Amino acid sequence: MYSEKVMDHFQNPRNVGEIEDASGVGTVGNAKCGDIMRIYLDIDENQVIHDCKFKTFGCGAAVATSSMATELVKGKTIQEAMEVTNKAVMDALDGLPPVKVHCSLLAEEAIHAALWDYAEKNHIEIEGLEKPKTDIHEGEEEQEEEY
Repeated sequence: MYSEKVMDHFQNPRNVGEIEDASGVGTVGNAKCGDIMRIYLDIDENQVIHDCKFKTFGCGAAVATSSMATELVKGKTIQEAMEVTNKAVMDALDGLPPVKVHCSLLAEEAIHAALWDYAEKNHIEIEGLEKPKTDIHEGEEEQEEEY
């Protein structure tokens, strides 16, 4: 069962769209379920995320987590945005069913991918940021056999 917040962000998603000439763009997916999430960041000269938009192809939980993730990083510094984890996204949505937790992982990875793109374009290093995966299940093939 989905929380009221998940349903609200699915039915009335915030920050849908693209940012032309975005400071950073991150695209991640999940080959197993087919969800694809793209996050656009507009970052100012003080490294504050001035605007954030998303485009997501996926289930209701993927749309809701994308929407919430954009809300959580807007107005934050890039370092504060690094602290937005999948758990923070889930908590902000009052939880997700266990089978949909991967959607919150997509949201976290999409933010990191957009920050990585920003760092590459500006030749900077963001503390704690590692090169993101394009598929959240990269390197986990062996574990999948257990499910």
